[in-house]
Amino acid sequence: ILAVVGSCGHECQRIHVEDLPYEAATFEIEGETAFMYGVIDHTTPGVVQALVDEHPEITRIVMVDVPGSDDDPANLEASRLVREQGLTTVVPSNGVIASGGVDFFTAGKYRVVEPCGKLGVHSWNEDGPDGRIILGNEVSRDHHLHTMFLDFYREMGIPEDFYWFTLEAAPSQRIHWMSDEEIVAYGLATEAAQ
Repeated sequence: ILAVVGSCGHECQRIHVEDLPYEAATFEIEGETAFMYGVIDHTTPGVVQALVDEHPEITRIVMVDVPGSDDDPANLEASRLVREQGLTTVVPSNGVIASGGVDFFTAGKYRVVEPCGKLGVHSWNEDGPDGRIILGNEVSRDHHLHTMFLDFYREMGIPEDFYWFTLEAAPSQRIHWMSDEEIVAYGLATEAAQ
């Protein structure tokens, strides 16, 4: 499936969703910047802790290709480490983040989305006790399954409306690529690109 990602007044890339990397998240260090690639999983909190312990000079994480997470509690744990360190998160002009990658991005004390940087959101799903898939947008708003995410966004200073927006923007097997207007409306970027 070809996702044509946005018009932003610049020449933007076309992305084959199936070509996005699905390897565990890693970081490449260059000066004060850590470049992030891959899926956030159960190993990511330890990787982020090692990053901040071994590279205290790091001030920002540039999220180049972070297509999501396969472990929500681990993702939020790793994200909280980013906030505790006061790091800046950046989606560069060639960057693509989606799903749990967007959660991780919101943990930046300062957050920058460069022109043509892509943020994709959708509803979550999980296996129910009866074997049926539970979809986030089908669960009543007062259900406890929302609490983990609502608490996290509250901690990060992201409006609750953003969470409900993600559930309705696209089903769990699709991605909604946010417009510049949506990124601004939900306060995801705290600073303009330099």
